[in-house]
Amino acid sequence: MSEKRDLVFDAFNNKETDRVPVGFWFHYTENELKSAYEIPEMREQNIKGHKHFVETFKPDFVKLMSDGYFFEPETAKVINSAKSAADLKALKAIAEDDKWIKDQVSLVKELTSSFGKEVATFYNVFAPATAFKWAAGGDKKLASFIKEDKESVIYALSVIAQNTSSLAKAVIQQGGADGIYLSVQTIQDLSVGPDLYSEVIAPAELAVLVAANAVGGTNILHICGYEGAKNNLSLFKNYPAKVINFASVVEGVSLSEGKKLFGGKAVIGGFENTKKGLLYTGTKEEIQAETKRLLEESGRKGIILGADCTVPKDIDFERFEWVRRAAE
Repeated sequence: MSEKRDLVFDAFNNKETDRVPVGFWFHYTENELKSAYEIPEMREQNIKGHKHFVETFKPDFVKLMSDGYFFEPETAKVINSAKSAADLKALKAIAEDDKWIKDQVSLVKELTSSFGKEVATFYNVFAPATAFKWAAGGDKKLASFIKEDKESVIYALSVIAQNTSSLAKAVIQQGGADGIYLSVQTIQDLSVGPDLYSEVIAPAELAVLVAANAVGGTNILHICGYEGAKNNLSLFKNYPAKVINFASVVEGVSLSEGKKLFGGKAVIGGFENTKKGLLYTGTKEEIQAETKRLLEESGRKGIILGADCTVPKDIDFERFEWVRRAAE
């Protein structure tokens, strides 16, 4: 393996490392929520963006972005048009050689063929409930469907989980990714409490991780705090992922506290990801001082410095380098 691959996997395995790795990422397209089937140029923008980032910053590892392919098109249509929870019964799983999967495999393969031997790569995959609520138009609709007929929602999420599991296995086995980066988020509606989440939402998320693990993936769980979303971190403490990336700033939970909560697993985070955060606004001295503070608080074993979520597209890569140098 390459030096950087060794570094990252050693950190993931809580081994002593010569330095603390860093991992930052962002979207490479103008509007990542759009479909590459409607805007074909998104695909090339995404590929060029990855390659430019790798060539310019030389990251320790890479989160491969799935811009343009967030939703399986036919599934999204059914969910978007559903007037009642019962309408979700029209959902059907796609074939393992479906175009949506094949197109993402070829995307991943092009990227891993370019730089996968030098750095570890993890493909961005959204949890079934996240894909559902985006296709439906938000958390409120998902929450109302659960209240109306939770069995239909469980069925719908199981279908999405089948599709997502097929994708996860394919990008690892055929695309050459080292694993997936599974993004989950507590439903942002108080009517879906911990018990209901565990009953309705969690099984589909666990199914995707189990599938990715089964084909040898080293998988990262991202507990998404995008735009200030709050999560009940304890819901995810037993999820079978190798590494946890949680929104430490949004949640007000330090890396060391998170590491304890997740049973000593390696964790990623430390910096706010918005344009108001220190990583985007701070001076070199301020960012490097915060880097050192984070490591003094958390220790250096099983710690990967990163951000709560994707950082702004226009951030200067030099800021990542300031963190990396201070972490040496």
